[in-house]
Amino acid sequence: MNSPSAPSRIAVVIPSYKVTRHIAGVVAAIGSEVALIYCVDDACPERSGDFIEANVTDPRVRVLRHAVNQGVGGAVMTGYRQAIIDGASVVVKVDGDGQMDPTLLPQFVAPILRGEADYTKGNRFWDLRQIKQMPPLRRIGNLGLSFMSKASTGYWDLFDPTNGYTAISTSVASHLPMDQISRRYFFETDILFRLNTMRAVVVDIPMDARYGDEESGLKVGKILGEFAFKHARNTFKRIGYNYFLRDLSLASFELVAALGLLLLAATFGGWHWWHSAQDGVSTPLGTVMIATVAAVSGLQFLLAFLGYDIASVPRRPLTALLVPRRL
Repeated sequence: MNSPSAPSRIAVVIPSYKVTRHIAGVVAAIGSEVALIYCVDDACPERSGDFIEANVTDPRVRVLRHAVNQGVGGAVMTGYRQAIIDGASVVVKVDGDGQMDPTLLPQFVAPILRGEADYTKGNRFWDLRQIKQMPPLRRIGNLGLSFMSKASTGYWDLFDPTNGYTAISTSVASHLPMDQISRRYFFETDILFRLNTMRAVVVDIPMDARYGDEESGLKVGKILGEFAFKHARNTFKRIGYNYFLRDLSLASFELVAALGLLLLAATFGGWHWWHSAQDGVSTPLGTVMIATVAAVSGLQFLLAFLGYDIASVPRRPLTALLVPRRL
C-alpha cells in the first residue's frame, strides 16, 4: 500500500456499458485528487473500450475489458481487483452515464481517509426538496427496496440501497468474497450484506438526484420478485452468521423464543379453532388464552430482538485493523 501522502491513494472505477454519449464528460469532470481511473468495458456492444481509447486522452485512464458481459457487479469487482493490485488505498465507483456528479468525489472518500468509515454510499433521499427530481416509479421502487434492504443488510441507519455512487477502503475490499457477490442489479445491496457480516462501518453521503437523457436498465416489474427472494435469503443468512455462528447473545435466545412461541400460537390455536369449527362449538376460553398469550409473548420477544439488531449497527471501522490481502 502507498503511504498516506501518495497520490495514488484514490482510484475510480467506471463500469462502461452503453455509455459512449457520456463517458468522456464523466472522465473530464474527475478531479486531480484521483490518480487512477479504470474504465471497464463489460463486453459493450458500442465498443466502449475502443471509444475511450480513441477519444479520451487523460493519462490516468486505463481500459479493462471483459470478453463476456458480467454485469455492473462483475465490472466493479474487476476494477476493485486492479486498484488493489496497483496499490490504491480508496476506490470509488462512478457510473459512466452522467447521473453521478464527479465533483462530489472528495465527500465520499473523506470519511474513509479520516478513519471514520470503511465504505460510503450516496443517499438521494437526504434532501426532501430534491426527491421530486427523481422519476416517480424510481422513487417508489427505491423506498420499497430501502426498507427491505435494512433487514437483509443489517444497516438500519442507511437509505437508498441501490445508489451506485460508492467508495471503499481497499483494505476492506481485499477481504470481500468477490466471486460470491451478485453480478447484476442486486450488486449494491449484496455488497452491503457482505460488509455487515465483516462488521464494516458504512456511512451515507447526502447527494442530489440527477437525471438526464440516460435510460435505466432496471425494470421494477422484472426484478421485484428476484429482489424479494434475495433479500429474504440474505436476511436469514445474516442472522445465522451474526447471531448463531459468529456470536451467541441474548438476542439469539430472544429470536428462538419468539419463533417458538409464534409457531406454538399458530399451530395450537389453528388446530383447536379448526376442530371447534368442524364440531360447530365455541373454542374454550382457556384454549384461546393459551394461544393469545403465546402470540403476544412471541411478538414481545421478536420486538426485543429487532431492537437489539437495530442498535448493533457496526460502529468501529476496520480499515486500520486489517492487513490487506494480496490478490
